[in-house]
Amino acid sequence: MISLAEAIKLKSILRQKISDLSIELSTVSFTVIEKGEEPKAQGRTMQQVEADLAVVRKDSRTLDRLIYRANIDHFIEFNGEKLAIVEAIELATQLRAEAGQAKTFGMSEKETYMHSIGETILYNVALFNPEEYRVRAIELEKQAHRLSNAINAKNYQVQIDFDDSVYF
Repeated sequence: MISLAEAIKLKSILRQKISDLSIELSTVSFTVIEKGEEPKAQGRTMQQVEADLAVVRKDSRTLDRLIYRANIDHFIEFNGEKLAIVEAIELATQLRAEAGQAKTFGMSEKETYMHSIGETILYNVALFNPEEYRVRAIELEKQAHRLSNAINAKNYQVQIDFDDSVYF
């Protein structure tokens, strides 16, 4: 058994291992020889690398399934609402996006000179209060941080039935 947090870290390790084994497979699949010579045996055969790659890929798929299931079956309380972890993750992403947009509006000037066309002077005028958006951005970022902390805490509480001893 490992925590959901450990499973997420392991998923990253497995992605890297798949990449490394794919590179190794490319490396051991060819060799350069002079005409008439026999290829010399390399450290590992293609079949050995392919077998290792198949095992890691299967473990990666299994881990994905277990992570997805845990993210659906376990819940977090946030702002008086019960959210599945997967929903909480999406909400945190949305809060960060909304905070970014509010921050952009919050950095705007209420009115800025654009240019003149003959005797006509043009201004770009905000149809909102930039200060309200600046404050809103700060609050949205705080909510996103609180939610992310709750998700991380939950990820350490939830246990997944996966043997990671092969990788650690």
